[in-house]
Amino acid sequence: MDEKIEKLKEWIDGSDNIVFFGGAGVSTESGIPDFRSQDGLYNQEYAYPPETILSHTFFMRNPKEFYRFYRNKMLVLDAKPNAAHRKLAQWEKEGRLKAVITQNIDGLHQKAGSKEVLELHGSIHRNYCTRCGKFFDAEYMQRAEGVPKCECGGIIKPDVVLYEEGLDMQVVSKAIQYISRADVLIVGGTSLVVYPAAGLIDYYNGKKLVMVNKSVTPKDAGADLLVQGSIGEIFSQI
Repeated sequence: MDEKIEKLKEWIDGSDNIVFFGGAGVSTESGIPDFRSQDGLYNQEYAYPPETILSHTFFMRNPKEFYRFYRNKMLVLDAKPNAAHRKLAQWEKEGRLKAVITQNIDGLHQKAGSKEVLELHGSIHRNYCTRCGKFFDAEYMQRAEGVPKCECGGIIKPDVVLYEEGLDMQVVSKAIQYISRADVLIVGGTSLVVYPAAGLIDYYNGKKLVMVNKSVTPKDAGADLLVQGSIGEIFSQI
């Protein structure tokens, strides 16, 4: 076993206060596309960049185009948890992991069995009428055609944080508490360029900051342990 993975295993085995902070790279291994990686077909299919489409202003002005993108790129309901999701759920069950803090909106951590999941950017599985507040699940949103509407006539909006919208401060506050008290903080599958979420890891006070990513991040220099590669493959070895 690689000595870095050996060290990571040692830290995990010796801790009962691990916190995991993850992003899109955790979900891409389950076949969920990272909407920021614009594939070759992207520009032929959409007239706007994803950051524009996924903004509050765009949702209000052009909900039809918003939902065309959202259903195609974000509303992925057949994805299954991968090795990383399963391992995190296992560590929580064993009493090692205190919380998963995620930038993902797909619900795969919960599907794998994780209980304490803080969703910084919301979830595709929660949707509400903008007029009366009635709840709708993701399956309803997938079946609906065009702009999904409630029987009261209001437009239904996914409970996901769009650009120009603020994060839920209760979720942020809880995430800061977990991170600041953690013994081991594992950061994986995230480029750490999306703020304010990326700034949360600055609240970590410990000496076991682990970065598990395929590519480099702006925070690598501050890591106590840097493991490069597929997060699913790496977690499978522990």
